[in-house]
Amino acid sequence: MRADNVAVVDTKRLDLDRVLNLEELRAYFSTLGRYVRDREAEAIEKVLRTKDRESKEKIARPLGKMQREAMKRRLKARRLQKSSLREPGRNVAIFTTAALPWMTGTAVNPLLRAAYLARDDKRKVTLVIPWLAPSDQRIIFPNNLEFDKPAQQEEWVRAWVDKRTSFPCNFKIAFYSGRYAPEKMSILPVGDPTEYIPDSEADVAILEEPEHLTWYHHGRRWTDKFSHVVGIIHTNYLDYAQREEGGKMKAPALAVLNDLVCRMHCHKVVKLSDAVQPLARQTTQFVHGVPQSFLAVGDKKSKPREDGGARFSRGAYFIGKAIWAKGYTELLDLMDQHKRRGEAKLDIDCYGSGEDLNEMKTTAAKQKLDLHFHGARDHLDESIHEYKAFVNPSKSDVVATTTAEALAMGKWVIVHDHPSNKFFQSFENCLTYKTPEDFSRQLAHALAHEPHPMHKAEYQRLTWEEATERFLDVTELGRKERAKPLEAAFDTLAYSSYNALTGVEMLRALAGAGINTRDNPTNLIDYVPAEGASGGLFDRRSSSKRGSSSNPLKKAGRRLPNLLRQLGIK
Repeated sequence: MRADNVAVVDTKRLDLDRVLNLEELRAYFSTLGRYVRDREAEAIEKVLRTKDRESKEKIARPLGKMQREAMKRRLKARRLQKSSLREPGRNVAIFTTAALPWMTGTAVNPLLRAAYLARDDKRKVTLVIPWLAPSDQRIIFPNNLEFDKPAQQEEWVRAWVDKRTSFPCNFKIAFYSGRYAPEKMSILPVGDPTEYIPDSEADVAILEEPEHLTWYHHGRRWTDKFSHVVGIIHTNYLDYAQREEGGKMKAPALAVLNDLVCRMHCHKVVKLSDAVQPLARQTTQFVHGVPQSFLAVGDKKSKPREDGGARFSRGAYFIGKAIWAKGYTELLDLMDQHKRRGEAKLDIDCYGSGEDLNEMKTTAAKQKLDLHFHGARDHLDESIHEYKAFVNPSKSDVVATTTAEALAMGKWVIVHDHPSNKFFQSFENCLTYKTPEDFSRQLAHALAHEPHPMHKAEYQRLTWEEATERFLDVTELGRKERAKPLEAAFDTLAYSSYNALTGVEMLRALAGAGINTRDNPTNLIDYVPAEGASGGLFDRRSSSKRGSSSNPLKKAGRRLPNLLRQLGIK
């Protein structure tokens, strides 16, 4: 102890924990750190809010005309490099050549495509379907269905698709003017369908049957109106042409015409199979699916019955429109050869209505074939569930929707070894044949054995979800897939010349477009088909299931006076 009473601390013996509480110190600095970090976060958030507000204010300010044009040019340039329907915000218009309640593949599949494309709300989808005058509706709509206004038909269509999909269908439905051409068994546009989509919404166009939509097209070029145009080839029209009178002359001419109109109006063409002719800028992919309602039937039928009985109680059937070209020619030939070989009796039930039904019944009865015709029936009808084998010998289909539906319902399918059936051949329940003897053998096998329960991978391939993914992939458009400069120049020249020809009403009528069909009607519901119209010079269906080799020029010469009278030319 010093004299001034100041204590001397012995640092060697100092207990620092008593002088400084390290835990309290750590807690203090931890609290201080959190405080600093909180203040720092608040400062950053304030800056971000300010920048976000300024950004929104900039966006909110209306763009000038030059700015809008510059943005459009930049977007167009970017999409020339790569244009994809997966890009959010695209406007997709799907144009069809048929509409429900006409139960045909070109009415059903585009409708379901629209529903599934619009399902995730990433893009705006409009389904554009033909509106027919009541007189035409009465010809092709089943069960005496008839609509006075497009809104009534839209309500019917939406009710049908809601039942098939079981989810909200968030797409628009628009109509273009059309007419039924009985000589072609098809609906043709009246006027220019592109006018029914506003320019402000014109972005992507999907042409379901592009050749069919553009044979007689007069008006704006589809690739000028829309920045991304893809055609989906549904129908083997060359096969149909070959079956008509003078088919050997018609088919090659139609092949050239199909290629010309597709290259003029499409950036890209997707063939459902290689059963159809080669086309410019083509690719091949099956982009259709099967509604969940068919798959639900297959799931149910795959389970063993509680009583231990057979899962299916009926034999074989065929379903399709009753015209010779839809596989009935081949079916009658196969059954006739089976009978001539003296093999065991095989009965097949046939479902469908159409122009050739009575002739089919007469021919089958005359040849004493074991075919039983029952008229039209929905493929999902409960009476169809019990059949274990579906037969489809058609070689005119590009891909048969009914075959996919039958597979989905858990049945055997017996089909020809043909490009149109390539997608199905990997399925365990698909039995293919090459000869009439193969057909009989495969059908007998199917009737004697139960179909295999479908694998999960097979199930998935048939869904519309998977088909939509394939569609989004295959419709992507890159710079390399677009027409080269010289090719584009040829397409433009071809369009200008072709458009001039389709603008002449007399030439249109002679070619089969119909009377007064060049221009759009003032009001959609005002169009009435010309009375007595009977197709063009070369529109003459054969009454024979095998067609005719007669000279079509002679037939055309005999029809010319009648066509001129319809045009008011004496």
